[in-house]
Amino acid sequence: MSPIPRRSLLKAAAVAGAAAQFSWALGTNAQAATRSEAETADADPVTLDWLEDGGLGSAPGSTVGVPWPKGTYEKEQSFSLTNADGKEIPVQSWPIGYWPDGSLKWTAHAVGAGAGSGKLTLTAGTPAAPEKKVTVKRSGGTIDVSTGVITAKIGTSGSTLVKSVLRGATEIAGTGRLVLLRQPEIEDGDQGTEKYERFESVIGEAEVEQDGPVRAVVRIDGKHRKGDRSWLPFSVRLYFHAGAESFRMVHTITYDGDQEPGKAGGDFIRGIGVRFKVPMRDAAYDRHIRIGGEGTGLLREAVKGITGLRRDPGEAVRTAQFEGRKLPDPSTWDQRVTTRLQYIPEWGDFTLSQLSADGFTVRKRTKKGHGWIGAGGGRRASGFGYVGGASGGFAFGLRDFWEKFPAQLDIRGAHTDTAEVTLWLWSPEAQPMDLRFYHDGMGQDTYPEQLEGLNITYEDYEPEFGTPYGIARTSELLFWAHESTPSAEALAQQVAAVRTPPQLAAPPQQLVKAGVFGRLFSEPERSTAAKAKIEDHLDFLFTYYKDQVEQRRWYGFWDYGDIMHSYDPSRHQWCYDVGGYAWDNSELSPDLWLWFAYMRSGRADIFRFAEAMTRHTGEVDVYHLGKWAGLGTRHGVQHYADSAKQQRIANTTYRRYYYFLTADERVGDLMHANVDSDETFLVLDPIRKIRTEPYTPDRNALSIGFGTDWSGLVSAWLTEWERRGPKWEKAKARVLSTMETIAAQPNGFVQGSALYDLDTGRFAIDKEAKVSVSHLSSMFGLVEMCAELIDQIDMPEFKEAWIDYCRYFNATKAEQKARYGSDFGSLLLFQGHSRQDAYAAVQAGDEKLAARAWRQFYNSADTWDYKESTDWSTKKIEGPTALVSGSEAAWVSTNATALYGLAAIQNLALVGDKMP
Repeated sequence: MSPIPRRSLLKAAAVAGAAAQFSWALGTNAQAATRSEAETADADPVTLDWLEDGGLGSAPGSTVGVPWPKGTYEKEQSFSLTNADGKEIPVQSWPIGYWPDGSLKWTAHAVGAGAGSGKLTLTAGTPAAPEKKVTVKRSGGTIDVSTGVITAKIGTSGSTLVKSVLRGATEIAGTGRLVLLRQPEIEDGDQGTEKYERFESVIGEAEVEQDGPVRAVVRIDGKHRKGDRSWLPFSVRLYFHAGAESFRMVHTITYDGDQEPGKAGGDFIRGIGVRFKVPMRDAAYDRHIRIGGEGTGLLREAVKGITGLRRDPGEAVRTAQFEGRKLPDPSTWDQRVTTRLQYIPEWGDFTLSQLSADGFTVRKRTKKGHGWIGAGGGRRASGFGYVGGASGGFAFGLRDFWEKFPAQLDIRGAHTDTAEVTLWLWSPEAQPMDLRFYHDGMGQDTYPEQLEGLNITYEDYEPEFGTPYGIARTSELLFWAHESTPSAEALAQQVAAVRTPPQLAAPPQQLVKAGVFGRLFSEPERSTAAKAKIEDHLDFLFTYYKDQVEQRRWYGFWDYGDIMHSYDPSRHQWCYDVGGYAWDNSELSPDLWLWFAYMRSGRADIFRFAEAMTRHTGEVDVYHLGKWAGLGTRHGVQHYADSAKQQRIANTTYRRYYYFLTADERVGDLMHANVDSDETFLVLDPIRKIRTEPYTPDRNALSIGFGTDWSGLVSAWLTEWERRGPKWEKAKARVLSTMETIAAQPNGFVQGSALYDLDTGRFAIDKEAKVSVSHLSSMFGLVEMCAELIDQIDMPEFKEAWIDYCRYFNATKAEQKARYGSDFGSLLLFQGHSRQDAYAAVQAGDEKLAARAWRQFYNSADTWDYKESTDWSTKKIEGPTALVSGSEAAWVSTNATALYGLAAIQNLALVGDKMP
């Protein structure tokens, strides 16, 4: 299909006015910020590249999101893909975001086997058809998906998710199901009992979400069940790509148990796993075990080993077994071995357990009822394994295996006709999952007592609020169906795919050119000493946090992906145990800093860091079930510990970047779930502890703030509208009605809040012209969301209200009072707000605001904001001062880091040419 451009009828020369003239002088990105929708031209080809070297490798496929300038392509546009040699690469494309005029804003593009390792060029045109297509059909009680190489029969009811995986006519694996071990109590001595119950998956619903020709997706939802009890809901997606011998699983569980202290029959998880059965057809000496160790290391063994024996079968035979090839007929071996094969043990069971981020062990035994023998160990296993033989085998892997410890791989019964493989997301050899609250309340039974606690540990405690009920966790797994045991080189490629799934990426130039995400970033450049210094500081901060994750071991099933909030220089330790100073839980938007840092640079290490954070903060820090569904939890010692359950943590803004860059369906679920999160304001009064008058929530008059509250709501509505989700028309109406009624307030955003009507989606107009400004109002994505809204929606009154807020936050008290009749009181975070000065400077054509942006950036009155005079370095720490040797920058705090990063990136993009 040929391109369908929406060419401009206007030319750049038609742009007039002071604001436009000023912006043209600021540089290319600020220039783009004022271009009208009509000024777009035909799109140039987009060069896609792999985040890391190696390309697709052994992974089944990859999907990338690509943005387009407004008006470039219509909804029906198709796309083609070629490699560096001009060869057409099959690609499956679909829209994942639209501009308000209906033109394409984001498209997703999936590739399968044959995508190679080099750069790919995306253009408008007709896609090449894959030689081996993905096909999907329903047959009886199964959904049959074929990649052209393997066929999976997926269950639609019962306990089996994947009934069989065939390669040709040969069954490689089957009876794929989920397993759960529940332990009812934990002994006081902290040792788990051995009494536990076994639950298995039960399918509630199975749905085909995509059906090829390059990519197919099947979603399965259900719960784990034993007898009459069903709990621990799961959502599993299975991904298949054309020509692949493998498939991917994205597995999510949502915790809905009860672990109240002292309650009999608590729901302590002893193990969570994914289990398959693997037919074993070969002779025992032709059955092979492969288990991933450190790096691409492998334990390479046979069920019946014929190497290292007292009698030698011959070098050719020994070499063939080690390499995984079918052995010659035993009659050709040294007969001193052949006649005694029955006396060589058959090792049927293997286990690799990773119970910490720093150690794994491997052991094996002949069969159940006999002793285990140590087979090695190391620090960090890849989470990869294989069981099979000369006639076929099954390879499997769990991503972030050691990072999200405790994890485990089990192979059982490899000496029998059917082996069993279990990938344990929570190892049954670890202590049971203990999600109980970490203290007894310490007498904080009343609101005044809880406020006193807040004043000392910064923890907003309240009885029964520190519950994990409703939090979730997502894991990613890969599976290969082989016609024979792969070579060591092929297995090493599979290990690499498990550790770091290949990811295609659009270049920063395309992200900037398309004008997405508010046009608030530009590519790094070091053309002046001042710019180079800021770039150095940005690099320093990211590297420091990346190193701190490793040094402080911020790993674990529920913890990986988060970072800490504040540092205790006296202990040379982050405040991991001090109330609200522990886990950050997106406080002051480090998620946004990381994604903006990635989008401008294209750096793989930043992408992976931000990806892990998005997976964590969207799942673990947010409730997905129960009365607080749609709310997140403020920072604390446990991710769910604090009693401040807030929409600002569930903020869709933090998920948008990963979704649009990758088209990840699970993150799409999380964003869609927030569309009706305005209903959560009926559930919990956010100011209940300081409210003095009686309060009953009124759905037609809810007090909702224009800052941290509305920014989270409007991001969910805008995203649903952009995606054309099931509720997009309602979401669009909510976006427009709330923008309109905020702008209609006498003091706009400066008013702070208004009464919101859930039924109409409008704010009541408060004629009293109040002034209520908080330093936190715009620090949870409001800056970024308003930039996007103003760029997409022509509503001058809203733009004026926002520009006024930006102009006056960092103004003098006298200027504030002259404009609004009252100053804004005591404020903080001036450096973070400097980016609002920069934005207003561009929009209003005000050079004085541009100068103020840089003054506030460099010389903020806040003592904890970063300055040029800050000692931008780390100090070495080691024993006995610290637990482990490493480095510290005691002056670093995550609040300041996130705001410095965002201000630096956005100021450089908007007013980089106006630096002092």
